[in-house]
Amino acid sequence: MTRVQLADTDLMVHPLQLGGNPFGWGADREQSFAVLDAYAEAGGNFIDTADAYSVWVEGNSGGESETIIGEWMKARGNRDEMVIATKVGMHPKHKGLDPANIRDCIDSSLRRLGTDRIDLYYAHLDDEDVDQVAVAETFDALVRSGKVSYLGASNFSLERLQSARRVSAKYSLACYRVVQDRYNLVSRGAVDEQKQAYLRSEGIAELPFHSLASGFLTGKHTGGDATGSVRGERVADFLENQEALRTLEILDDVAAAHNASLTATAIAWQLSHDFIPSTIASARVPEQLTELLVGTELELSHDEISALGSAWAEES
Repeated sequence: MTRVQLADTDLMVHPLQLGGNPFGWGADREQSFAVLDAYAEAGGNFIDTADAYSVWVEGNSGGESETIIGEWMKARGNRDEMVIATKVGMHPKHKGLDPANIRDCIDSSLRRLGTDRIDLYYAHLDDEDVDQVAVAETFDALVRSGKVSYLGASNFSLERLQSARRVSAKYSLACYRVVQDRYNLVSRGAVDEQKQAYLRSEGIAELPFHSLASGFLTGKHTGGDATGSVRGERVADFLENQEALRTLEILDDVAAAHNASLTATAIAWQLSHDFIPSTIASARVPEQLTELLVGTELELSHDEISALGSAWAEES
């Protein structure tokens, strides 16, 4: 069973972080339990969710994913075996990083997850309307209280990440040690070379989301029909992009050389980066986990990594 250290923390995690986004909409409670069981049986121990999942679905109010994960851990008695990451700041009724909002939301997340601590707690989105010192002090208090073990920043620009960490260092406060950004073979603008260099220099782990570009990198929609995907509109955008289609062709060639799926190869490409110890991907049914897990063991050659890396010239 493969485990990797998460940045400068004491967390040892599986290189595939299971995304909890579908739990409570793309997968109901029973289906979610089946996926979580299969993931744990395969040695997985790292689960990502947020208080906003899945507020966008009619009839949901947010927190559905956290609730399902909490119920699953209680039913299986495995809380201490799991590393749980959740987020604050993007729920439409609890937006932003105002200190009072953070304090309210952490308690709600703890209740839904049925636990006394969050292993990794993210600012889901930067909030430039709140003083970074106040934000840092609030998160630091959560760490000192034991409610949170480590902190992460999701969807932060490089400048704001640097600024936040300078604040934490100046006042000797807990700092962001992990980041989340959209980063995959056809979407790289959020983690450009400058940001990569900073992450390396500071020992910050990048845990990318949208690892398969909403399903585009699985190759199953190349016939032009994305209607079968819950993220069909995003896939359709890539299907109209000739550069994205060319990238998919190169991915297909590399996958064929390893007798592997496009899914596994796309995951392997992400994990070939030294600043990415683990990548986030979700599954609505257990069968979808198979190729994701294969990708964590697949080793690509230097030439293959280079070919895939140069296939896409996105600037923003």
